[in-house]
Amino acid sequence: MRPLEGLLVLDFSTLLPGPLASLILAEAGARVVKIERPGRGDEMRTYEPKLGEDSVNFVMLNRGKQSIALDLKAPDAVERLKPLLARADVLVEQFRPGVMDRLGLGYEAVRKINPKLVYCSITGWGQTGPKAQVAAHDLNYMAETGLLGLSTGADGAPVLPPVLAADVAGGTFPAVMNILFALRQRDITGLGSYLDVAMGDNLFSFLYWGLGSGFAGSGWPQAGQELVTGGSPRYQIYRTADGRYLAAAPLEDKFWENFTRTIALPEPLRDPSAPADEVTAAVAGLIAQKTAAEWQKAFAGQDVCCSIVATLEEAVNDPQVAARRLFAHALKAGGREVPALPVPIAPTFRPDASRGVAPRLGETTDPLLSI
Repeated sequence: MRPLEGLLVLDFSTLLPGPLASLILAEAGARVVKIERPGRGDEMRTYEPKLGEDSVNFVMLNRGKQSIALDLKAPDAVERLKPLLARADVLVEQFRPGVMDRLGLGYEAVRKINPKLVYCSITGWGQTGPKAQVAAHDLNYMAETGLLGLSTGADGAPVLPPVLAADVAGGTFPAVMNILFALRQRDITGLGSYLDVAMGDNLFSFLYWGLGSGFAGSGWPQAGQELVTGGSPRYQIYRTADGRYLAAAPLEDKFWENFTRTIALPEPLRDPSAPADEVTAAVAGLIAQKTAAEWQKAFAGQDVCCSIVATLEEAVNDPQVAARRLFAHALKAGGREVPALPVPIAPTFRPDASRGVAPRLGETTDPLLSI
């Protein structure tokens, strides 16, 4: 038995943060019902590339769910949803603050129908404050929380991140975590709760070290000057002779000693008191003398905390990934098959069976709303 079997989740969200959160709940056994707009459905369905009728993104994020197509602005929408609302355990939505209230589906209204419901709202800046209604995307949240400004290139300009950290780490994961907390609290009190999950708020957890330094009066961190922003030779990315890159993180002395010995860094530059910029330049010069494959061979078994920067294709085909069976499950749509998206659930809670398929838009509207 999966831990969330028997729970009903109503998912009003679209795109990434909410759907990924409800996917995790579904993988843990919950029954997830997506409420989508008629005709078009979740915006993610239209993205490219396609896997069958919908985008591969949608298929990956919404496997194993059910779909209802319903115009939430229709006069009878709330009435039609009442039976499901009365039975639901969790509701997830990510509209701007106030939208669900105007639709008659805000927390206070729904709580009167089902006081045991855990109601989770995922937004960029939360339900309150001067930015609550400001439109933004992942890049904006990282820019305005100081995270983007600490990641710069050689010219000092911020580097465009390839990960949607605010959506996933600031939205999805805190939403799932707090939903589970609320369900546990409900076990004790018998009552549901309202969860205000703000992606911008949650990004600050990534900057604990910089916040500590700033709050303690030691100075606010600067790009290119701190331990993890490029100010140390022990946490750097070095170019190899064949144009690839070595991610070197020999932070502790034992790793640094192994690393500097392996690359034959001159003894005076191995000393912790040596100027960081001189050491970094010297290490860069040494790393540039050999190819990525040569360094990979030299570092093998040396306990140095160094890695060749892999492409995504290389990472997916890594023997470690194969051993962990991360992509062992398949998704099928339109006569094609691709590996399913791994989700951060411990193997003990995941079934070994094949994952469910993503729902067609509105395929369960009549059976679910006629109850």
